[in-house]
Amino acid sequence: MGNRTQQKLSEPLTSEFLKNVYEDNGLVRLSYLLKVLHLSKVEMAPAIGLSLDALSRKKRLTTNQTQQRLNQLVQILNRVLPWTGSVAAAWAWYRSQPLPGFGDLTAEQLVKDGQCKAILEYLEEIDNGGHA
Repeated sequence: MGNRTQQKLSEPLTSEFLKNVYEDNGLVRLSYLLKVLHLSKVEMAPAIGLSLDALSRKKRLTTNQTQQRLNQLVQILNRVLPWTGSVAAAWAWYRSQPLPGFGDLTAEQLVKDGQCKAILEYLEEIDNGGHA
């Protein structure tokens, strides 16, 4: 199946994900993210480079730093969703797929290191027909 056909088939999936993952005020809806990924806060926090406290305390959950990191995760998952077919598979990709352009580090390792922008640029290049 061609990349464009695959993308068209997946558009409802990605738009549904984005529609549900954000609150009306633009904040990432952590409860939805945890539900769709079948994770607890204890499991998610270290996977995105945050403390458990950042995800557990309402005051910390709404800070710019916490929301930025959650939003970065959402952007990455949404970007690979058309290729992986499900949010759970996108999460598995995030956690385990070595990225050759980054010394075989995973997206998870790179996000923890603050390199989200580089990952998104890399994914855009691949989506536009570039090589990994």
